Amino acid sequence: MYAHSFHIPVMGIGYTIDTPLRVGHLGISSVISLVDDILIEKMREFHSHRMNIPFKGISSSIEDFRAKRITAYLDLMDKALKKKVDELKESIRKKSDAWDAYIEMLPETSELKQKCIKFWNEHSLADAKNWLLEHMPVGSIDVNIMTKLDRETFRKGQKLPAEFNDAHSALRGFANSTVKSALVLSAGMNPRLYSYLEEFEGFYPDASGQLNKQIILKVSDYRSALIQGKFLAKKGLWVSEYRLESGLNCGGHAFATQGFLMGPILEEFRINRNNLVTETFALYTEALKTKNRNHPDTAPGVKITAQGGVGTAAEHNFLIDTYQVDSIGWGSPFLLVPEAVSIDDATLKLLCEAGEKDLYLSNISPLGVPFNTVRGNTKDKEKNKEINGGTPGSNCTKRYASLNFEFTEKAICTASKQYQKLKIAELDQKELTFSAYLAEYKSITDKSCICVGLGTSALIANEMDTTSEGPGVSVCPGPNLAWFDREASLKEMIDHIYGRFNLIHKKGRPHMFISELKMYVDHFESLVSQLTDQSGQKQMEYLRVYLTNLRSGIDYYKELSKTFRHFSNQEIRSFNSGLDHEIGRLEIIENRLLVPEHSM
Repeated sequence: MYAHSFHIPVMGIGYTIDTPLRVGHLGISSVISLVDDILIEKMREFHSHRMNIPFKGISSSIEDFRAKRITAYLDLMDKALKKKVDELKESIRKKSDAWDAYIEMLPETSELKQKCIKFWNEHSLADAKNWLLEHMPVGSIDVNIMTKLDRETFRKGQKLPAEFNDAHSALRGFANSTVKSALVLSAGMNPRLYSYLEEFEGFYPDASGQLNKQIILKVSDYRSALIQGKFLAKKGLWVSEYRLESGLNCGGHAFATQGFLMGPILEEFRINRNNLVTETFALYTEALKTKNRNHPDTAPGVKITAQGGVGTAAEHNFLIDTYQVDSIGWGSPFLLVPEAVSIDDATLKLLCEAGEKDLYLSNISPLGVPFNTVRGNTKDKEKNKEINGGTPGSNCTKRYASLNFEFTEKAICTASKQYQKLKIAELDQKELTFSAYLAEYKSITDKSCICVGLGTSALIANEMDTTSEGPGVSVCPGPNLAWFDREASLKEMIDHIYGRFNLIHKKGRPHMFISELKMYVDHFESLVSQLTDQSGQKQMEYLRVYLTNLRSGIDYYKELSKTFRHFSNQEIRSFNSGLDHEIGRLEIIENRLLVPEHSM
């Protein structure tokens, strides 16, 4: 039984680093990033002191320190959350206002809320409280591993085995912890990492059929979900949740699809949900039998959840009712809720004041994936100061994004001074026009040290030392944040999600599906503009398929809008007007695709 119909996804590296401790006792699940074990160790020290628990640091000189740091931090979070839950239960038991606050926070559709009130009406307040305390759900301390960040590691100049790679070590750290929660795997399939899951007991059903460690796949389409789900099922590993995230209308890295839109993708999940479970369960039970392990007679539960761009109660309810999703991820809006995330005052102020033009899809990520950010963040200012001083690039102190072998045998980061110096030297040897040179120079120096910058805000917010990191802060809001313009309390944000309060006062906000469509049309236009005389048939075919998928998505939305019941007539007219506008843009871009500008 769940308390809430939303969860808080991972945000950056540090923004949700201790969010489970802030909201978990209220039944709200959230996700911690496992990228930065240095930050994790600092946060463990910080919370240990706050809890009056003796702290013993885990030195980077010992074997397997990264995994051990992660295990120790998650164990602390587990212990701290249990203590907070006990304190809340005691408060509810003794105080009527604590009971009132907890019940009022729940959505009207909550089975938990309905049963509490029914028990109260049919019995007594004391009996209702006792029932709640026995059934009170606790938010999950979930963790996120970005599968692409699986850097090789070295000790005394010798490369360590693959199980000591960054993502592998993070997985081991989670698997060895006391938390009973889920591992969110994002950024695509990593077969070697997925296979490593087989080595940990917690991912298999215990004697009672329970999974102490669950798997969540963050996916961008149904086909990817089915392929990855089957891959894991063949190993006796069950995917408990498929977390669909919009390709472009999200925070952080934006993994654009080939023109597939969120609505049609959700529809495909709705239609094929039973098939997804049936196909993977057959493979799952066969694998468990082969391994002589406990195997369930019926398929374990599978959740389908969605996130990326949702901003109103109407959109929240629409997604749940139309596509039967189990939970909605509310990410970027929670960056304006200091009760829920670790964010410094300056960055909070920057986000509150940011408009649509300030939130943009950038090329700053060393991973080479488009990255949502905000203009004026202090990490960019720090980067630009180095560029203007003639020494572009960052001092690579943490090296989590050191994945490039272009110039060196040992991987380095494209945001580092070392890489950018080598790349600019190579650029200087090319015979380019001045404008072409400037374009390539900007492409090189655009890269920013986000693996440090995305964690620094948590240190500043908690008044911790940032000497080794520096003061620069990176931030990764989705474009939806432009419509929220002030700091909010946790209660205000929850009430906004459930339609009891309104945090959006700016006029003209488009439906989340229209926002995503616009971004995909923008992206398509950018791809078409990059065509040259050297562009091959494969590239042209890619764009034609992209266009076909966009048009198919638009046709789906035309029919969908006829069934809207969660939105006002004005909102429906705005939705259809937005569709018409993007159709007009596509027609213009299509003409350029058929007759490229470079051939005119």
